Amino acid sequence: MENRKIALVTGGSRGIGRAVCLALAKSGADVAVNYAGKEEAAQQTCRMCEELGARTLAIQADVADNAQVNAMVDQVIAQFGRLDILVCNAGITRDNLLMRMAEQDFDQVIATNLKGVWNCMKAVCRPMMKQRWGRIVSMSSVVGVAGNAGQVNYAASKAGVIGMTKSLARELGSRGVTVNAIAPGFIETDMTAVLPENIKEGLLGSIPLGRLGQAEEVAALAAFLCSEQAGYITGQVIHVDGGMAM
Repeated sequence: MENRKIALVTGGSRGIGRAVCLALAKSGADVAVNYAGKEEAAQQTCRMCEELGARTLAIQADVADNAQVNAMVDQVIAQFGRLDILVCNAGITRDNLLMRMAEQDFDQVIATNLKGVWNCMKAVCRPMMKQRWGRIVSMSSVVGVAGNAGQVNYAASKAGVIGMTKSLARELGSRGVTVNAIAPGFIETDMTAVLPENIKEGLLGSIPLGRLGQAEEVAALAAFLCSEQAGYITGQVIHVDGGMAM
């Protein structure tokens, strides 16, 4: 068990986060599954990972809260002895046109999607630098690259993640820690399931591959970026979007 990597995935209870947990478990990592409020869903993710041979830990923390994030990282290291992989996946949306957007809808999205990633990155920097090995992967979005009407707050948060990723990659590169971002397009999850059919059809018209993506397709890339084989890839933003943002 000594050479198993230890991974922490934020927002791991469902959707892309759950798929990432499973892909990491399949690749031989033990997985700490962070969740904000859905404990049962997080426990289910843990059970699914355990079936793949992984040791797991479900851990509640609001990534927007620095103290909670520090306590979470301490708990993972106390339980498993180390932390090798961080996947920052937790995110929220509060969509509206800018002129109708409430200030708190802007603040909440920035707090979770951007400051939450900063909190997590900061908490793992020291242990990863000390062991001279680490993998940090953050979920950005096609919206953070191309923008989207009605998502000024979300686009700003996801564009910010790209800037942080590139900067931290420069800071940690000499210590054997890689930092990359994934920019998913429209992926079939609970978030996209609620979209009306006419909106979905409009979306498909903007995707060269003509379909929504699967969470597993994003997770496969995340698992690769967290592997030994991806040791010479850092500071990159890789699109999994069916060709939307070419």
